Amino acid sequence: MGERGRQLVDLALVVAGAVAASFVFAALGLPSPTLFGALLAGLIRALAFRGRVAVPGVAATAGQAVLGVSMGSLIDLETLRTVAGNWLPVLAATVATLAYGASIGDGGPARVDDGPGWPAGLLLTVGCSVVGLVVGRLVRLPVAALLGPLLAAAVVDLTGIGRGAEVPDLVQSAAFLVIGLQVGISFTRESLRTIGRALPLALAVILGLIVVSAGLGAALSAATGVSALDGYLATTPGGLYAVLATASDIGADVTFVLAVQVLRLFVMLLSAPLVARWLRRAGND
Repeated sequence: MGERGRQLVDLALVVAGAVAASFVFAALGLPSPTLFGALLAGLIRALAFRGRVAVPGVAATAGQAVLGVSMGSLIDLETLRTVAGNWLPVLAATVATLAYGASIGDGGPARVDDGPGWPAGLLLTVGCSVVGLVVGRLVRLPVAALLGPLLAAAVVDLTGIGRGAEVPDLVQSAAFLVIGLQVGISFTRESLRTIGRALPLALAVILGLIVVSAGLGAALSAATGVSALDGYLATTPGGLYAVLATASDIGADVTFVLAVQVLRLFVMLLSAPLVARWLRRAGND
């Protein structure tokens, strides 16, 4: 068997482990079992065995696109009006979250599937993924593989063209599995040793982020009228995929969480050059 064949077998074994871990997590009632099951399987493969394995680039892009379509099809116009009507506290919470993160270093339940069925959902997924990817890259949209399909699906959903079609559950689970594997297998033993050396500080930072996010989420909840859970998820810094997956699984207002998280992403990207320039100047003084 050639090197290519061994890599495919290796990847297939990791995927099998991810599926098994996902079933266990689902049986335990944990949120986003596919995402975190795949992350665990990828982490074990990366740390316990020699050699590297990688998720094919096409699969990684497809996974992001599918998740974008999934989130875009859940967007609710009324919730967007709530965000727009309370733009000041939303922006304030966004800036506060970014400021705190920089200071420590480097609507309702999910919908029931009563739409036109999985063939229409599959057509929605493929169409919005392709159109969103092409347009997103043409206009140089940040995180184009996610946000391009997300915006395409949102347009289809809000205009009624999709007639309630949603991403099939199996396709969405496959996307979460790809994303989880991609994150898990990116770890190395050296990165784990580095994390171990910084563990006390890392734990303090994590606890601080949780406390601050909870406070900002409570303030955002009081200002906008959303639930405390929605406010917390909206202000939680970290992985966009994990936050959105958790929000979708536990029945949080995905539209509100998504709107605030994407706003934070744009503010971060727009402010990054200015912050980097300021840090360089501070380091030279």
